[in-house]
This record gives sequence, C-alpha cells and structure tokens, in this order.
Amino acid sequence: MYVCGVTPYDTTHLGHARTFLTFDLIARLLEATGHPVRYVQNVTDIDESILQRAARDGVDWRDLGRREERAFLADMKRLGWRRPDVISHATRELPAMLELVRKLERRRSLYTLPRGVYFPVAAHAQYGALSRLSPVAMQRILARQDDAKLEDPGRRDARDFALWRFVDAGPTWPSAWGRGRPGWHLECSAMIRHHLGDQIDIHGGGADLVYPHHENEIAQSETATGRRPFVRTWVHVAAMELDGKKMSKSDGNMVFVGETLEVTEPQALRLYLLERHYRKRFDHDEALLDRARLRIKVLNAGFGRGPVGPIGRDPLTRSVIASLENDLDVARAVRIIESSVLRLDVKTRASLRAVARIIGIA
Repeated sequence: MYVCGVTPYDTTHLGHARTFLTFDLIARLLEATGHPVRYVQNVTDIDESILQRAARDGVDWRDLGRREERAFLADMKRLGWRRPDVISHATRELPAMLELVRKLERRRSLYTLPRGVYFPVAAHAQYGALSRLSPVAMQRILARQDDAKLEDPGRRDARDFALWRFVDAGPTWPSAWGRGRPGWHLECSAMIRHHLGDQIDIHGGGADLVYPHHENEIAQSETATGRRPFVRTWVHVAAMELDGKKMSKSDGNMVFVGETLEVTEPQALRLYLLERHYRKRFDHDEALLDRARLRIKVLNAGFGRGPVGPIGRDPLTRSVIASLENDLDVARAVRIIESSVLRLDVKTRASLRAVARIIGIA
C-alpha cells in the first residue's frame, strides 16, 4: 500500500488527519484479519509549494520542510497512527526517479523542450480512465496548479506533464538531460517502484489527487514498465471542509490537529473523523465533535477494564468486522459496538475491545 503523504510547508489540519487515519484503518484492519501489509508513505520535501512558502517567509526550504514534517509526525503519533513501514523522501530518491525517466526514454515516451523533459499523454492509450474528465476539464485543473507557470508553452498537448524541469532558480540536481529538478508526478511513481515494485495492491490519498497526480502516475508507470494495472485498488478520501470550503494550506482555511487535541481525546477525534464515510465530503462541525467526546466517555465506561482480544468469531464481532470490510463502514461498526457494549460477556467484550482498537476508539 502506498499513500501520497504531506508536502510539509504548514501545520497538519483535520483534512490531513482524516486522510491518513483512513489508511491507518485500512492497514490495521488488513493486519488484524491476517493480511500482512507493507505500507509506504512519501514526504514531498521538494515542491513548488515548499519553495514558494520558504521564499515568502525568508527561510531555507530544507529547514521549513524538516520543521513541518516533525510537527506532522508528532500530531499523527498523538492520534495513535500506525506509522508506515517506510516514509520515503523525494529528495532522497533521485536515482530511482532518473532510472524511471531512462526507461521512458528507451520506450521513446518522452520529449525535451527548453523548460523540461515531458511525458506525452498520447503515449498512454488509457489516459483519463481514472479521472474520467474531459480534456477541457483537465486543462482547467492544470491552470490552477502551483507549477503551472513553469510549464513549457511548446508542449505537444497542454496535458503533457514534466518528468524533469529545467529551472532558473531554486534547488537543482544533475541529470543526463541537464540540471533541474523532478516533476511532482515522477516522484511517487519512482518511490513506489523502488519500495514496492511495478504493481501494487492499494494506492491512495486525497480525492484532489485523482487528477492530475494519480492519472499521471498511471500513465508514466504503465508506459515505463509495461505492467498493467499499475494499481489494483484506488482509495481516495473526500475533502474536509470548513464553512463549505475545502480545508487547504494555500487558502489558510484550516482547523489544526494539534490545537484540537489540546481539548479533545485522540480517540474522540478519531471517531469524529472516521465515522463520516471517507468518500463523502465533510464540513467540520463542532457539535459533532462535542458529541464524539461524550460518546468516547460512554464507550470507555462500558468497556471498563479487562483483557484485549483475541478477536473472536462471535456474531457481534463478525458483524463489526463485516461492516469495516464493507468499504470501511465505520458508522455502522461503531453503532453495533455502542448498542451492545453494556451487555457483553467477558470473552466477547475482550474481542470487541480489540476490534475497537482497530478503529482506534478504545
């Protein structure tokens, strides 16, 4: 499983936490039901967003990235995050990226312009199958990207994307095509191939990554390796909103994890963020968060003290697990636990406590 992680230039907000807790739950559930998981998550520590924020604040881009990454990891640790087996940094993966570009070159699936080395989307016959967007809709999205001003106007197709950029300012690295820095989409494809291979079972991140990021990953990865499908199952978490507008660093429209945890137990925040189905947009609601705090107190009192696990085969446990396996129906799973926790025998209580710990609410 590979998850697109943070671009560390600002503090972790609830939308980040919701996304990464979704994959935390997937990993915990798979492992609890007998499926070993190798979980890789990246840190995009070289990106136009970081460079722009560092320039704005007058700080070194490396220092900014390291500081915000430490803060992110601290916030997620407080939330009981199942830390990925590998946290991969883009700046440490340049050899893997350049090797992927060389594979594309051998397949004649790139071209060079004054501003960069580009992948022609026409080289991938299924381009657009993931996002199902029209070319016009794609171009509208591309115009809003942080790197839009860096694109070469001589591209064969406005959707062709940079594998390697030639830039006039900021950090650069040597390559066979000239000094530059990697394109955003290249980074994740290369890290996946390096740590997990040419094909993986699960890949995901926020729903805003479907296009262009994940669409472009598919195109360059499948073209370079000849292996299809690149990803067997895609998981995309819908946006978290505040007053009807997506939480985002660029807009400063955020509720921060660290501040929320000053007044909220981690289990309550997990319940609040996971109970709303991951594919549904979620407008932050303080009343629901207050209710989650109360519900966790009731659950803790109901569970009381006692053993944890093993996960049993009793009807209640099977029903909760089945709900989680049904596209992560956390709401139904928690309702079953809440409705039964006060009338359990010791063995079933131990089993359900173990399942509640998969969700992270006990």
